[in-house]
Amino acid sequence: MIIVRLTCGLGNQMFQYAAGRRLAEIHSTLLKLDISRFEDIREYRSYALNCFHIWEHIATPQEIEIFKQRKSKPMGQRLKSLLYRSKADRKFSEFQFEDSILQEQHFHFDPNFFQAPNNVYLDGYWQSEKYFRDIQDIIRREFTVKYPQDPKSQHIAELIGKTNSVSIHIRRGDYVEHPTIAPKHGFCDLDYYDRAISYISDRVSQPHFFIFSDDPHWVKENLHLKFPIIIVDHNGSTRNYEDLRLMSLCQHQIIANSSFSWWGAWLNSNPEKIVIAPVKWFSGIDYDTSDLVPDNWLRM
Repeated sequence: MIIVRLTCGLGNQMFQYAAGRRLAEIHSTLLKLDISRFEDIREYRSYALNCFHIWEHIATPQEIEIFKQRKSKPMGQRLKSLLYRSKADRKFSEFQFEDSILQEQHFHFDPNFFQAPNNVYLDGYWQSEKYFRDIQDIIRREFTVKYPQDPKSQHIAELIGKTNSVSIHIRRGDYVEHPTIAPKHGFCDLDYYDRAISYISDRVSQPHFFIFSDDPHWVKENLHLKFPIIIVDHNGSTRNYEDLRLMSLCQHQIIANSSFSWWGAWLNSNPEKIVIAPVKWFSGIDYDTSDLVPDNWLRM
């Protein structure tokens, strides 16, 4: 059994699930989700993956507690321990029992992830497609929304299909106002969006922009385009999966420094898509984000 700890918003939960799903495939075992973080009254996010056709097995408090009582070690120590036990002819089950929490040690991709044993608890963000790229068909299938579209979203989906559609995601909200999140992330400025729109418009004939934002008023006041636009603002946070689905239907994407729009772009099945992502993903911390954005996306 693999248990993955879910935290933060929809996009982050998708990364965590996808990594856990890959490890479960390696071991031909069951993936379970630890959603206990969302029971904390201080947590302003909620469990969000129930909109998808995923393996939705929720870990029990007893199962979670068994793992959390065991000692967590960094990956290097964990592998060294495994090699030592192998040489000493120890049973593999001893390693599983004692070293059962795998905590992400850094932001960039860690290839040692795939050597993690069965019966492990995953604690991290795992924000790279390298953790699940070789099962991408499974991930794409399971990350399809299981609810039918409302009439307004269906109408927008039809427009997306009839135009050279480009989604733009502008995230402000907690990136501007939250006392701990805002200093860490920052937000993409108008210069980034102007450059990205210019790049797209030079390469896409008659682009039609579909703008997704948690601050549509700011968009209306600040983003002035000479191309047709539709501001998609009817779904809200309770139906953010619908915005994600609409983003993924567009031919091309301009994403924010947000895992939410990252997934909107990644789930786009257009083989000739143009995806533009910001070079700077964080503003207040120095993380190595070289593995975050797929090689065929453009950073600017």
